[in-house]
Amino acid sequence: MYRLRLFILFIFASAITVAFLSGPINVNISTYLLVFVVYFFFTALYSNLKTIVRTGNVNVDYSISYNLSLVLYTGPLGLFIFEVFSRFYVYFIRKKNGTADEDEFLHTFYNIGGPTLLNVFGYFCFFTVYPYIEHLTFGFWFLLIPIVIAIDFLSSILLLTIFHFTGNINTRKDAWAFIKGKSILDTLKGAISNGLLFLFLTQQHWEALIGLFILNYLVSRSAVLQSRTLQHKIERDRFEQMAYTDFLTKIHNRTYMNKIMNELNGTKQFVGIVVTDIDTFKRINDTYNHTVGDKVIKHFANHIKSKLEDHDYVFRSGGEEFTIILTNRTYDECQELVFLLKEEVERTSATAEYRGSIIEVDYTATFGLNYHYCEENSDIRKAYIQADELLIKAKNSGKNRVYLFNSTNSADQEEILAIDVKNEKPI
Repeated sequence: MYRLRLFILFIFASAITVAFLSGPINVNISTYLLVFVVYFFFTALYSNLKTIVRTGNVNVDYSISYNLSLVLYTGPLGLFIFEVFSRFYVYFIRKKNGTADEDEFLHTFYNIGGPTLLNVFGYFCFFTVYPYIEHLTFGFWFLLIPIVIAIDFLSSILLLTIFHFTGNINTRKDAWAFIKGKSILDTLKGAISNGLLFLFLTQQHWEALIGLFILNYLVSRSAVLQSRTLQHKIERDRFEQMAYTDFLTKIHNRTYMNKIMNELNGTKQFVGIVVTDIDTFKRINDTYNHTVGDKVIKHFANHIKSKLEDHDYVFRSGGEEFTIILTNRTYDECQELVFLLKEEVERTSATAEYRGSIIEVDYTATFGLNYHYCEENSDIRKAYIQADELLIKAKNSGKNRVYLFNSTNSADQEEILAIDVKNEKPI
């Protein structure tokens, strides 16, 4: 922190020296006061629209600066005086609102000195080169835009120096990522805005000057509101996803299952409702531990997901129980998929760590499938209950089984298919 304080105080002292050695303010006092009031008013207005990004323990302001137009018109001393007033205004506002950094007072001296030095650099570059190119078409802009880009780059270098002292950025990769993070569009917007403001000031077009400030304010406010709306939507979607996601398996939970069932009711489409769970799961927990049991559950969930299409759903509806809703499939296709799931579960193993060793846990699963038509007056939950009852019957008959029922069959007869585990053939 000692080196950081020295660096910031050096920047501030250099700004004072350059400002006072550069001579008096370039315009008369009444004009300066008018310009000061206009710039200060819009600076205060814009203070609520700043884009603040936290980097380590420092807040970085990414809002567009209009200081170059001010220094080109009033000179270095005029900019320095303005920076002192505007930056301490921001400091007291942040202290009052509780948004200040821990070292906000120290950072205020950098926020005065840094922009002053950088824009004074732009001031001398402009008035040194412009006499040689002012006769060229668009010569003003060809000079101003590179100056703004250079100021923006040098500003990044100064900030990187501070971040190095604070330990926030220590590698070249991080430094380069920080520099690339700057928006070239914002830089160009700043260059055009500063150029127009300077032209309006020199020509005393106060209506155009204030109009440009108002326009930029409205555009910035609109962007902030859109950003906040987007951020709120992202947060809502995130919390909704959390509410609908099972923590262990990262698939949908029972709450989301109820939501989807409500949406499917009355859609006049055929769905396959499958209820399945892992056989003798308690034995796995008792033989090993619950961590191994969780690995088996996650393995089973991933296995199911890998066999489904985008239009299908899988939910963790209980501890080791899962519910699958198959859509856009015929009864035969649903039946074929369920048998495939059962057979591949039987052939694969879940990998887990137990007592310092990697083990393979074999397990099987039992399935109950009810093929259902979502009529307007029917409730899909009844079909789900039937699928659950099929699962129970299959478990009671010996596990590692598939029980099926086509409720769309006009005969309305239950079809039961048990699987001979040894021969893997329907009987």
